[in-house]
Amino acid sequence: MTDFDRQMQEVDARTRGARAAFGRWWATFIKELIQLRRDRVTFATMILIPLIQLLLFGYAINTDPKHLPTAVLIQDDSPFARSFLAAMRASDYFQMEAQATTEAEVDALMLSGRVQFAVQIPAHFGRDVIRGERPALLVIADATDPVATGGAVSALQGLAANVFSRDLLGPAANLAGKPGPFELRVHRRYNPTGETQLNIVPGLMGVILTLTMLIYTALSVTREIERGTMESLLSMPIRPTEIMLGKIAPYALVGGVQMAVILTVGRLLFDVPVLGNIGLLVSLSMLFIVANLSVGYTFSTVATTQLQAMQMSFFFFLPNILLSGFMFPFRGMPLWAQAIGEVIPLTHYLRIVRGIMLKGATASDLQSDMLAIAAFTLAAMTVAVVRFRQTLD
Repeated sequence: MTDFDRQMQEVDARTRGARAAFGRWWATFIKELIQLRRDRVTFATMILIPLIQLLLFGYAINTDPKHLPTAVLIQDDSPFARSFLAAMRASDYFQMEAQATTEAEVDALMLSGRVQFAVQIPAHFGRDVIRGERPALLVIADATDPVATGGAVSALQGLAANVFSRDLLGPAANLAGKPGPFELRVHRRYNPTGETQLNIVPGLMGVILTLTMLIYTALSVTREIERGTMESLLSMPIRPTEIMLGKIAPYALVGGVQMAVILTVGRLLFDVPVLGNIGLLVSLSMLFIVANLSVGYTFSTVATTQLQAMQMSFFFFLPNILLSGFMFPFRGMPLWAQAIGEVIPLTHYLRIVRGIMLKGATASDLQSDMLAIAAFTLAAMTVAVVRFRQTLD
């Protein structure tokens, strides 16, 4: 055999080896595609999560919110007062939604979170402006989220310089060339220095509880099914509701421990106060924990593997962290995104935990958020029980 023949045989052997390798690769590729097609949860997660992220970051995220709800306490109905309120509306940062009659009513609106700003125009404001006495005009800002109020406060300070340019006529014309016919006092309540940890640390408690409670519970039933221990559990004289409550209770205890750790560390390391009733905070936190445990339990009855349960948990967690007001101002999002966020329990829990810790809010101030979490918890537990019964059948 010549050298040429040996070389041709070697080339032919390498060609057959390459074809065989390609055939094995192709078979594995087709097998994985078939497996992916059968695993619809994984396939949907791969497609929907990037799409949701694109839509949320493209349309829903806005760090400079406009049309913030504002209350007004008018004690002087002069042209100067009307001009100032008109300038606030024209700035697009403020939307007048409530007209208070007393300072106590303003405080109640701020505590409940119904308004982000409040404007108090004192008595004899117009008269004092004409006299050149530079009266003080008070603007109260809910600074629990400094990012949400930063742009609006800057706009206020900008319009204060020339807001009365058309009103300083006649006897007040001599004031037109002088800066500042009045003094604008901006009172940043609940976080006067704008420290981000006062906003982030209470919010982190809700985010951590949401993530851990979802994952722990979503894996609980799925793990039983994969290990084959669910059949032994079902053979016992125990009802589906009792199984669900028995599985949820230990994780509720773990959530309580997590909450205590976060509160302690937040106080010792970041000096985050708890101005409100600690018992109310614990009670509503446990309600929030049960809500997330119920959602995780529902996922565990839908998923067939622990991987699917984990994927569904993250699929639910993504809109929680983006649409709840934790990362970005809630009122900066469009109305459709706010409507979705209002369904999410984390949105209401963030208002509750920040209200109690930073504002000293009471149960009456947080009534709407309490009812929203309670309704979500009831619905989630009902779905979990129904799904578990279907799983047994």
